[in-house]
Amino acid sequence: MKKEVILALFAASLVPAHAIAGSGNTVSDSVIEKQRAALAKNTAGKGFGPQSPRDIDAINGANKRLFSTAPSYTDMNLCNIHFHKNAEHKGGEFATYAGNGDGKGFQTGYKYSGTLTAKEMKPLRGDVCPSKHGGLNSGDTIEVHYVHSTAKIKPGPTLGACLSDSIKNPQLRVETQVYVLVNDKNALDFNKLAKHGKRDGLHQALNIPENTGVPVQYAGSTTGPSYNEQGSPLQVSWSVRPKVAKVNAKSVGQWCKGNTFKEDHAHGVRNLVVNPDLISQINF
Repeated sequence: MKKEVILALFAASLVPAHAIAGSGNTVSDSVIEKQRAALAKNTAGKGFGPQSPRDIDAINGANKRLFSTAPSYTDMNLCNIHFHKNAEHKGGEFATYAGNGDGKGFQTGYKYSGTLTAKEMKPLRGDVCPSKHGGLNSGDTIEVHYVHSTAKIKPGPTLGACLSDSIKNPQLRVETQVYVLVNDKNALDFNKLAKHGKRDGLHQALNIPENTGVPVQYAGSTTGPSYNEQGSPLQVSWSVRPKVAKVNAKSVGQWCKGNTFKEDHAHGVRNLVVNPDLISQINF
């Protein structure tokens, strides 16, 4: 497969917020049902591998497509960091449904299921990481994807940074952490959480939390709302931490103003994949 084609597939999983029009109104359940029906129809009998996102607390899956599990992220190169508003995955401490949203990936997904203090929830003076679909503020949930590749690359914008001319089909791994934004200067600093550098000759995210539970490992795909009705053909080894960490909302805004990955807004989320034929069995 040509690199240009693979780049196009990667780009489809991260459609910029400004590229998707939406009214902001919440669509009915029937819209989501139709999207799931279209996904089932468009993937039936075509050999698609297991899809993402999924409920990490539900271990059953009937998809039989196999691929080799990617190495530990410490043995791979970090290639990209980005985040989605609300969690794409469901489970653990992020199981509260945000609603159907606009049907195009915004105002949907899953929120932190715990409680915050009034001080933590105090709104900032203005939204951070603003976009056409709204910005972020205290109390919002984000799912951060630390994407890794076995290719010899360096971190950069979009998932295209995970490819190289020498290896067009690298193994991919996404280390996943869900955060809740709080109005607290003593909470975690997102600039530190997204800090990266060389370690043992590999590009690494240096401060991925290690105290947010044992990650759920499963075989899946790239995500993003462009795959609500189409299967993703890209294979990804996922590692999703079940506990939510609190992050200083202002620090997220600071990161959006300038970073290696040219990320300045939260991406939309793909509908949770619930069709057993499209998810893998989780083996603990």
